[in-house]
Amino acid sequence: MTGNLDNEYSRGVIGYAIEVHRHLGPGLLENAYQECLCFELRNAGIPHTPQRKLPIRYKGMELDCHYQMDIVVGDCLVVEIKAVERILPIHEAQLMTYLKLSQISLGLLLNFNSPMLKNGIVRRRI
Repeated sequence: MTGNLDNEYSRGVIGYAIEVHRHLGPGLLENAYQECLCFELRNAGIPHTPQRKLPIRYKGMELDCHYQMDIVVGDCLVVEIKAVERILPIHEAQLMTYLKLSQISLGLLLNFNSPMLKNGIVRRRI
């Protein structure tokens, strides 16, 4: 059941991300793209949480530090936004770590600094 919902959210996020990219183009900071994408998700009624905290557990203890996932959609999709020259292995590793730590199985890495956004999309499932 979650697989169908996360795939549906994934398609929707990609569509809205392309819309944002069409309007803004490449060259802005990540937070501008994140705000605009969240605007689109909100208008579409898609449940999401921007800057969701991800606590760090170490040897059974929750530490007093955390990471922030850019956007979590419907508690089943992690969206990591980048505005970089190109996606590097470390960016993909970051997404995979967020998926592992959050126990969410599907993630999107969106690089808005691509001339065509479709070339800046990485989709990963664990």
